Amino acid sequence: MRRLAAHRAVRDAAAGELRQVMALVSLLPMISIDAAPAAFASRPLFEPIAGLLARFGSRPLPGVDELNRLLDEVAPAATSGSDRTIRFVVPHEDDPAYEERIFATGEVPTRPEDWHDFFNAMAWCVWPRTKATCNALHLAQIAARREAGLPGRGSCRDALTQFDECGIVVVSASPEIPALLAAHRWEEAFWERRGELQATTRFLVFGHGTWDQLRQPFFGLCAKAIYRGVDADWLALSPDEQQVEADRWLAQHLTEQLEDLSPRRLLPLPLLGVPGVTVDNAEREYYRDVRQFRPLREPSLKPRSSAPHDGSGRVRATRTRP
Repeated sequence: MRRLAAHRAVRDAAAGELRQVMALVSLLPMISIDAAPAAFASRPLFEPIAGLLARFGSRPLPGVDELNRLLDEVAPAATSGSDRTIRFVVPHEDDPAYEERIFATGEVPTRPEDWHDFFNAMAWCVWPRTKATCNALHLAQIAARREAGLPGRGSCRDALTQFDECGIVVVSASPEIPALLAAHRWEEAFWERRGELQATTRFLVFGHGTWDQLRQPFFGLCAKAIYRGVDADWLALSPDEQQVEADRWLAQHLTEQLEDLSPRRLLPLPLLGVPGVTVDNAEREYYRDVRQFRPLREPSLKPRSSAPHDGSGRVRATRTRP
């Protein structure tokens, strides 16, 4: 009887946790898991690839031949880190290591009918310079660690992989918004200064894994952010011009920051806080849930960021001109 009672207690507890999770999930906007890519073209945070997604109005997902034709059209100069022309290919079990294969041949393994790999192909279409740079940096790090006799991947490669999967570039003409986000002052940035944020700041997703997760966003979904400050004239560029310029900047930035690059330098950004990603963030109270909008850990003298500091302990974004 005691075993039965214990079993029921565990079962009831699990059921209660499941109901709590389902209640959270039910608050989020969902699109059918069987939807075509075009269904996501108008969703927030898909802006860099919205025009490409709109081309695919039905399933199945495009195969490698169609993806290669698209790449030839929108990014014909896309190459690997060794200047090999990029081609999407169906993977095989005996393929060499992922980054090494791309570097040596330009071939990007792309599984058929796989959303994750589909979004990786989209990333190559709109971030070709940065994708090539990441590939080159991976191979340079592999060679350097082998020569030094160091085991494992190292923090630099871990950061490159993490950013490739879930990275986002937050570009802002406001000097305060990036500082507030980096300091985890979520309510102030996302709610109290919502109008300023929407007028001055763009959230450009780089990570293809993040796009995959955004098909059905879940409570607590985060990206890893790099903050960048720009002059107001950057915002006057067309979305396509902004994307090309951001790609050029990010490729250079990652190269220049290589020595300091590590997962700890990439700052967490709760994506469901971005206006419009979920209908629930139309209320101030939404940003007071610390399970999702966590305060900055203490003790901490200053937020960790790839952006420089202004001497006051507050992060300021790197300001650049287009």
